[in-house]
Amino acid sequence: MAEPSRIQLDSSLRRWFSRNLGLWRSRRQYVFGDDESLKVDVLLRIEAFSEPVEGEAAYRFSWWPEKDYNFFENQPRYVPTGTMEAYLCGHQLRRSRGFFNGSPIKSQIRQVDEHEVVFESHYQEWDILQHIRLVAQDRYRSRSIYSWRNGELEVAEVHHEIRIETSGAELQPE
Repeated sequence: MAEPSRIQLDSSLRRWFSRNLGLWRSRRQYVFGDDESLKVDVLLRIEAFSEPVEGEAAYRFSWWPEKDYNFFENQPRYVPTGTMEAYLCGHQLRRSRGFFNGSPIKSQIRQVDEHEVVFESHYQEWDILQHIRLVAQDRYRSRSIYSWRNGELEVAEVHHEIRIETSGAELQPE
């Protein structure tokens, strides 16, 4: 079992993450730097571990396409299905892998209010700013994501997400 941090994590940030657990239908619109616009519908499951192996809380994110509209043929760098583990460590989220590659990623987290957080991530040549807001008693999520590659805005995304299933039992450590 991981040793607890000497610094107590802001419980409102942990509460915010627990409000996101469950299965979500994510309807996504991507606009790329060359003005190409694509959409894809993805299912996203967010689960919590009962005992974090790292940090103050641990989560598993799994995703797979519901309807891809040829998105992955047009943008092969995106991974259509996957699983990542994420660890909440203070105001940082440490992810086991990224969406573009298998390398671990660290994101700084800023909580705007009880319903919205902002993630700032930097890996390889990418700088990513992501806003996630819970709406209507956590039935919906709105995500805006901006990705710069070597200082040039390359992708702007809007995700409208609808909760289709509440969270299940907590995951046991492996």
